[in-house]
This record gives sequence, structure tokens and C-alpha cells, in this order.
Amino acid sequence: MSRKKLVVIGAGEFQLPLVQKAKALGYEVHCFAWEAGAVAKDEADFFYPINITDKEAILNICKDINPCGVLTAGSDLAMPTVAYICEKLNLCCNSYEVALRCTNKYEMRKAMKEAGVKTPFFTLADINSNFDNILIPYPVIVKPSDSSGSRGIHLAINEEELVSAIKESSAFSPSGKAIIEDYIDGNEYSCECVSYNGNHTFLAFTKKFTTGAPDYIETGHIQPDDIPEEYKQKIIETIFSSLDALGVTYGATHTEFKIDSNGNMGIIEIGARMGGGCIGSDLVCLSTGKDFLKMIIDIACGKEPDLTSNSTIYNQARIDFIFDYPDLDKLEQIKATNPESIIRISNIRKENLGKTTDCSNRAGYYITVK
Repeated sequence: MSRKKLVVIGAGEFQLPLVQKAKALGYEVHCFAWEAGAVAKDEADFFYPINITDKEAILNICKDINPCGVLTAGSDLAMPTVAYICEKLNLCCNSYEVALRCTNKYEMRKAMKEAGVKTPFFTLADINSNFDNILIPYPVIVKPSDSSGSRGIHLAINEEELVSAIKESSAFSPSGKAIIEDYIDGNEYSCECVSYNGNHTFLAFTKKFTTGAPDYIETGHIQPDDIPEEYKQKIIETIFSSLDALGVTYGATHTEFKIDSNGNMGIIEIGARMGGGCIGSDLVCLSTGKDFLKMIIDIACGKEPDLTSNSTIYNQARIDFIFDYPDLDKLEQIKATNPESIIRISNIRKENLGKTTDCSNRAGYYITVK
């Protein structure tokens, strides 16, 4: 009896747990990605060195594979390709239109505002934009309208900095556009959810740590969060309303937001996919006992997800990213004094130590529990 076939778009280190989970569940896994950095290619049954944005080339091969599902774990860049192929093959996924909306920060903001979701100031810009007739509420955040991975994010406190930020941010945008947004103050968190047939289920909040201005590169994540209980239900309701506004009906979502000292919540952005940086693939399961990876595989194959907790629940699960030698020294101390707390250590790219410019070139990471 032949195994059911699953297509995974992407093969980087944060896709590896998805490929491994699919194999453990008995699927024949077909993986598409660039050759460079494709650490999951040796785990997959079949690997195709094709650009993940080349949706037509991938679709033509998928027609021969005849998969029961197509998905990705934490890649914004892969989402339009996933949705496009699923539409063409009549598989379970958000629509291609939704995928495009959820990978364009301006279109995302616009859809939420039109649906009545509280939205901060935002406007679209490029290197030729003129702001003589626009009141900019400094400070503002400037970032590429259609990029990810903490690339090209800048804080601007005046017009001179704004012009420079637009130039730098738009260089990271495939469309050459940048979005200018009101700066949201407060501690940063994310919300991990799963949707099936338009019904959304909350899974976990994550407390996030970044380098702050000017680059806002993520340095670590912790579950469970420290959000006051009295704020949580309202936050979840706002996020569910936002998912409805975007048209999300299937799969994982990762909503980044901040909470200020008065309890006011502001959404930064929403990804119609798992939280990257091991949030979805590891931390959710470790802190809740719920198998998030199996959920998204089941949904991709048209099955209702199992929302029960079936594995060990830890008091705390966290990922720390390695930027420099002091971070590496901290890991060595944990290995020496508390090795049983370590769940996984990534490959350490020592050539990147002290040279991190965005999430793509951090030196490595490690996951620990308590």
C-alpha cells in the first residue's frame, strides 16, 4: 500500500521539524526549496532544488506527485506558493488572495481597518514619496511592505530619518514599497492560533524579546507569557476579529502585538502561518502539550485538527538565539550546570558571531525547558 504524499514548501532549519513530523506520521514527503541552506533535504523522501516562489514550476511537479496536502511551517515567502498550488489542486488551504493579503503589511492593515478593527496610523511609501500633505505622527516604524525576517525595519523620529528609512526599507521589498506605521509602545508578544472551517482556536501567547531600535531583531521567545489575565480575553477577541477581516479560514496564524503600561493592545502584524523561530514547531507543544505540527498537517490534508494535550507540559519553554560570544558562553554554562534542561541546540555558525544584521544570519539557537 503506497503512503500518502505531502508537499512541504521550504527546507530551512525551521522547516526541518515539520518534515520530521510528517515522516513520523507516515507521509512520503516531497520538499521544494533553494539548494543553499536546505537542511531538511536529506530528511525528505524527495527534494527538488526549485525557488519556492516559482509557483508554476512547483505546481507542474505537484500534479504528478498528487499530494493530499501542501504546506509550510513558518515562511511568509512560501505562503502564496502554498495557497496557489492548493487552489489549483483543490486542496485545503486559505485562498491565494488571503495569502497575498497576509504577506503584504499594507494590504493587511487596510483590510483590518475596513473591517472596523482598531488600527494605528499607516501609509504606503516609496523613495519618491512626498509627505508635505500628510501629518506623520512621529515616532514611526518603517518596514518593507512585503518582506519578513526583521529585515529593513527602522525607527524614524523626524523627516530626515524617515526619508533615509524609506530608502533602506524599500530596498528589501520586492515591490519597492515601504509601510510607515505609528510606533506601538510596550512589551512585545505573539499569539499562536489554529483555524479550521473559519473557526479559530487560541493555543498560546508568547513573550518576545528583541534587540530594540533600530533593527528589532528577535533575541528570544518564552512560553507561557506574563500577560495579566484580565487582558487576555479581549486580546483574543481582537485577534479573532482580525483573522476574520483578513479572510483566514484554515491553518496556523501568528499574530505579533504589543501591550502598553495601561493594558492597551496594538497589533504589529499577522502571519497566516506558524510562528517562526521554533515558536510553532516546538514551544507550543512543550508549554501546552498540543501537537501544533500535527494540527497543520491534518488541516492541509482536509482533516479536523486534534486540539487535545497529549504530551508532557513544562512550566516554561524558551528559545534563545545566539548573536555573539557571550551568548555562546551562556549556552556552555547551561550545558555544564543544567544539561537536562536542553531540548535542542542548533548548528552553531561561528562565522556569524558578532555579525548579525537580521534574523537570517544569527549564529544559532538553543531550546530549554523548566
